[in-house]
Amino acid sequence: MASAILSDELLCSICLSIFKDPVMLRCGHNFCRVCIDRVLDTQDESGVYSCPDCREEFQERPALRRNINLHNVAERFLVTQQEQEITGICCTYCVDSPVPAVRSCLHCEASLCEKHLRAHSKSPEHVLSDPSTSLEKRKCSVHKKILEYYCTEDAACICVYCSAGEHRGHEVEMLHEASEKKKNKLTKILQKLIRKREETEERVQNLEERRKKAQEKAAGEAERVTALCTDIRRRVDDLEKKVLSEISRQEKEESLSLSALIHHLEIKKDELSRKMRHIEELCNMTDPLTVLQEPDTGDLCDPEEEGGDEDTGGHDKQLHDGDDLDVAVISHTLHTLCEVITGIRSGIYVEGPADILLDVNSAGNYLLISHDLKTATCTEEKQKRPETAERFQYNQVMSRRGFTSGGHYWDVEGSRSGVWMVGMCYPSIDRRVPQSLIGNNNKSWCLGRYNNQYSVRHDWKEIRLPDKISSDRVRICLDYGAGQLSFYELCDPIRHLHTFTAAFSEPLHAALYVYGGSIKILGGSSSRKNPS
Repeated sequence: MASAILSDELLCSICLSIFKDPVMLRCGHNFCRVCIDRVLDTQDESGVYSCPDCREEFQERPALRRNINLHNVAERFLVTQQEQEITGICCTYCVDSPVPAVRSCLHCEASLCEKHLRAHSKSPEHVLSDPSTSLEKRKCSVHKKILEYYCTEDAACICVYCSAGEHRGHEVEMLHEASEKKKNKLTKILQKLIRKREETEERVQNLEERRKKAQEKAAGEAERVTALCTDIRRRVDDLEKKVLSEISRQEKEESLSLSALIHHLEIKKDELSRKMRHIEELCNMTDPLTVLQEPDTGDLCDPEEEGGDEDTGGHDKQLHDGDDLDVAVISHTLHTLCEVITGIRSGIYVEGPADILLDVNSAGNYLLISHDLKTATCTEEKQKRPETAERFQYNQVMSRRGFTSGGHYWDVEGSRSGVWMVGMCYPSIDRRVPQSLIGNNNKSWCLGRYNNQYSVRHDWKEIRLPDKISSDRVRICLDYGAGQLSFYELCDPIRHLHTFTAAFSEPLHAALYVYGGSIKILGGSSSRKNPS
């Protein structure tokens, strides 16, 4: 009841809600700051200001003074009201109207409001707790006594009679002591969970950044490829138009030339036909005198002798020249197309300054290195090389050159028998200890083959790849700046196997390990983009 009366006194007469940032006018009435500001804003036009409650007028817009005491009371009332709404437990003895309970008595199994709490017994057996609706659960189900102890052996809450009965001789603690111990354990667990969550959040953030970079890189590459293909299409279209135009021009020239030649030959044919008819007429005459007296007998000579080279050979030459198009321009254009393609290839891939060669000074003494420094073969005969600090104990070897920037790739071919590993390592990798094996330290990354199965390894962590091997050739791609080392199987089509991601801090050298077989470097180059 008292709570209801207090609630009425804490209501703003404008919004009819509990005061929020209450301010007071000179007349003594209180309002929410936002509410009274709105009222005074509407009164600005008339120039007359008045209190919404008592109607007292002010000549000037009244200054608003914050009522700190009322603000604190309203806030505390709201907190209490929220707590009461959360518990929803009312006083057992207030039967006329429900009043929120502030405490519960375990002995009486009753909940008490502030009024009844003041009149409640202060006897030690009357144990008070926060308001609760399940008071019977806080008593022993057998003895109906308050649960005061905790049996650590049976992990059970017990009463005083239980401690002297079935739990006699067990290690027993007070409830609050056992609760504090459990809270301490839970606090430690919570701290571990918080650390794990923070680590997980950090990993998620790193992965998000990697995904964003990958998307940006993919978008950039897609834009570059689109521009490149657009340029290729434009240049090919230009070349096509040029070739077709040249073919059309040559066809027209040849057509005109052949038409003139055909016209000339048609005239010649008519002339020959005329002579043939005249000769036939002479041959058919019976009068010898007429035949012999026919004038211009020189015109009736053999056509082959009459025309000579001028009429026949020249025509044959023209006909021979008109048999084919002039392919010189077409060949030149196609050669230009080849140059375009070569330029595109050189724009994507640039040859490296040198091939990857094996460093004999680092090779283990049971490795045979070929004369061209391209092949490493496992041998049972120990090689007579000096034992130096840079030589590996294991059957492995690294390349002479290292990479500190850019994109690079190199291919290897391994034998079907034995075990081999390929990868990259820092020059500071250990040489004389078990951890010197590539992949078994934090300074090397490798792909290994054993029993027709691939696996990748770094810092002793091995990941077996599920797919079976279908080729003996592998490609290693390094993007130093992006911190990526990728492995591909050179089958048809080429298959991506695994990509390591790291922040490289030293030069990276190619590294090989062989046991019971051999491995050969097929070639390598530097590129603006790792090929796949």
